[in-house]
Amino acid sequence: MQPTTTWGGIFPAALTMFDADGGLDEDATAANLDRLIGEGAHGLVVAGTTGEFISLSGEERRRLFELAVKTAAGRVPIIAGTGAFGTAETIRLTRDAAEAGASGAIVILPYYQRPHREEVMAHFRAVGRAAEIPIMVYNNPTNSGTEPLTAADLGILRQEGVAHAVKSTFPTVHQVHEARNATDEDFRVFYGSFMAPLEGMAGGAHGWVSGILNVVTPDAITLWNAVQRGDLPAARAAWERILPIKYLYTRQPLGPVNDLAIYREMLEMRGLPGGHSRAPLLPLTPAQRETLTRLLAER
Repeated sequence: MQPTTTWGGIFPAALTMFDADGGLDEDATAANLDRLIGEGAHGLVVAGTTGEFISLSGEERRRLFELAVKTAAGRVPIIAGTGAFGTAETIRLTRDAAEAGASGAIVILPYYQRPHREEVMAHFRAVGRAAEIPIMVYNNPTNSGTEPLTAADLGILRQEGVAHAVKSTFPTVHQVHEARNATDEDFRVFYGSFMAPLEGMAGGAHGWVSGILNVVTPDAITLWNAVQRGDLPAARAAWERILPIKYLYTRQPLGPVNDLAIYREMLEMRGLPGGHSRAPLLPLTPAQRETLTRLLAER
């Protein structure tokens, strides 16, 4: 099994590009992944929440894993989103990721049916024991509707050798400190929200995974490097450049809109492929695009 000690820094949760009819656009997806690597990303997460894994078939996920590994060509680690509600399906997808050459798998908490803690722990034990690549626990209770795993739970899974990293997706950052304290240095703790990455990094996160990184990777790299050398003024300056993008979603100046639509439109405005999301997610309206253009000009 590959070591995870090289996992660190800025890992964009990459968009999956679909065409206007909802088909997987492999060329645009590969172009986006290649651009992110070219902008300095230290690793990539594919088929995660931002990658709309929930709308992908198993075959599409397998194809996406292969595409990402081929595009990266060994330049950065590829973490493949293999989580599903069912344990057997998650194991199958994790094996597919390993066969494709992914460096690791990110596994969401089993969702919707709200399994209790022992069921969630059993799920990760089964997946981890069957896996040939390291497992990153995707601790995202808001999207999964499941109770989060605690730092103590992560410590147990680490001691048992079935978990090797965590994406800690909470608006708060104390979970980063606690996960670091409950595990060893080889266990990678990534901050996974766009609410407080500066504080998460300063608190000891080994890196940052987020969908917003599709559109702010250069500033995020600057933020990461500044924190690593202890230059908090430079880190705050970098975060201040990212903050208006966060506000586009958290303050909703465009009205009700999903964050993926914002990222896609921003890429299109830069002359880059932004692709489409699959229904029921909607693109920005013409009025929203006009407002976005104005707000970005004022940034």
